[in-house]
Amino acid sequence: MSFTIRPATPADLDAIVAVHKAAATTPGNLARAPEEVTPAYGDYAIASDICLVAVEPDGTVIGEIHARRETIALFAHVLGGLTVAVHPQRQGQGIGSRLFDTLIAWARAAQPEILRIELAAGAGNPGAVRLYERLGFQHEGRQAARGRLPDGRFEDDILMGMLLF
Repeated sequence: MSFTIRPATPADLDAIVAVHKAAATTPGNLARAPEEVTPAYGDYAIASDICLVAVEPDGTVIGEIHARRETIALFAHVLGGLTVAVHPQRQGQGIGSRLFDTLIAWARAAQPEILRIELAAGAGNPGAVRLYERLGFQHEGRQAARGRLPDGRFEDDILMGMLLF
């Protein structure tokens, strides 16, 4: 099935929240639990420096990605706080890759320059790590026991970055 990528608008709020809630129901997909995905979170995503949605021809939002430029002058060339979500029924169909490709193209054209994109991936989500590797992100470190799962186990975060120069 075809889809397009476009900038998110405030009218996408409910759909963005729904995609994130659906993705969050699969353990390890997102850092947030479904109950933590609220309209306020959707507003935060839409207000990011870049917020893109993947949309089916009928207008259904099936994926979303957002990130923010760092605000401290020393790090103003860095795009971080990156989160991506694809509806579970549409995962594995290239939607995440296309969202990232569009975000990376936007970052390369941004003024002032963005020269680095960074993200963290849960070590328990090897599919996401493989996607980020395929896109060109490099492993830069590991934060031991960064996340605590609902069952009490700890999970490391894998820090990854992409230089755009």
